[in-house]
Amino acid sequence: MIILHVVEPFAAGIAVFVKSLTETMPEDTHIILHGERKQEIAASEVKKLFPKKNVRFIRWHSAQRSINPFKDFYAFHELYKIIKRLKKRRLLDAVHLHSSKSGLLGRAACRIAGVSNVIYTPNGAPFLSGSNFLINYVYRQMERLGHGLGGDLICCSASELEEYRKIGIKGSYINNGIQSKAQRPASTKKGKKVFRIITSGRIVTQKNPALFNRIASYFQQFDQFEFIWVGDGEARSELLSDNIRVTGWLTTEEVKEEVEDADLYISTSNYEGLSFALLEALSLHKPVLLNECVGNRNIIKNGLNGGYFNNASEAILKVLHYGNNQDMLPIMGQFSKDICANEFDSFQNFAVYRQRYGRNLPPLLHDVS
Repeated sequence: MIILHVVEPFAAGIAVFVKSLTETMPEDTHIILHGERKQEIAASEVKKLFPKKNVRFIRWHSAQRSINPFKDFYAFHELYKIIKRLKKRRLLDAVHLHSSKSGLLGRAACRIAGVSNVIYTPNGAPFLSGSNFLINYVYRQMERLGHGLGGDLICCSASELEEYRKIGIKGSYINNGIQSKAQRPASTKKGKKVFRIITSGRIVTQKNPALFNRIASYFQQFDQFEFIWVGDGEARSELLSDNIRVTGWLTTEEVKEEVEDADLYISTSNYEGLSFALLEALSLHKPVLLNECVGNRNIIKNGLNGGYFNNASEAILKVLHYGNNQDMLPIMGQFSKDICANEFDSFQNFAVYRQRYGRNLPPLLHDVS
């Protein structure tokens, strides 16, 4: 079976998502039609992370992030021609569209090209991302327009699907997942005095670095608390508190080492699809403290592996509580690991995608080289 993945933002969590799909379906061929965001990471670097045996790449040259009717028309025309050519060569069994722009342009192109086996995964509902009501209204209308063009909506968390249902769009969800390997619990270093609170990802408005900064600012006079942001981004200037360490972009192994050395993982995001960085923290036995938003809900089970907050004050109180009761953190971390293994395993969850791609198709591997 051949699956075409259409990806405009070939970076961050969406790249991880598509990579996981290719790894959990090694018997199938995956063609990745991608844009590029050089300010975040070069596409050539992202490609190195993918399996070589069953993945092919096609550059989507005219794709770009911002909304521009003129440029978006060219992006649509290029996308349509590629889909039509693959269909004509019988190199297309299913199309999976990733992110809102790919979802709208892709569903329109598939509709005209006569491709009906189409899936759209937003990986973060766009109508939650706007800075005001009007922008979010426009995004809602665009999502409704795209839904009317066909294809099936599959969200990556239950709470994301609920937001779509609120605006009258039906769909389903499959939880994001990671490879649930046997990870060792983080070691408790004797004599360790610093309580480390960590987060990971792009420093952008969606991740709410201003809230992260407000929480950290309260602890500036306490030497035993350190806040770490693994990543970088255009909103880095909002992280002003002296006790925040911004690492910049790190390798996968370096990120893992930073998270392993931390005591508590925090998410201040305004919304998520379902964060892979958060799932990785669960797999590394980390208690989690999460802003109660779309994509973060349903991660914490009865307070056993962490807690939610709705504002900076609530977060500060919980950081103080965890910092003063560190003996319970290893037990909470084990609950995190168990929850990750039981509910967010990529091989278990993403097997459902293969069933959806295949419908009634036999599991054939086509050669597109």
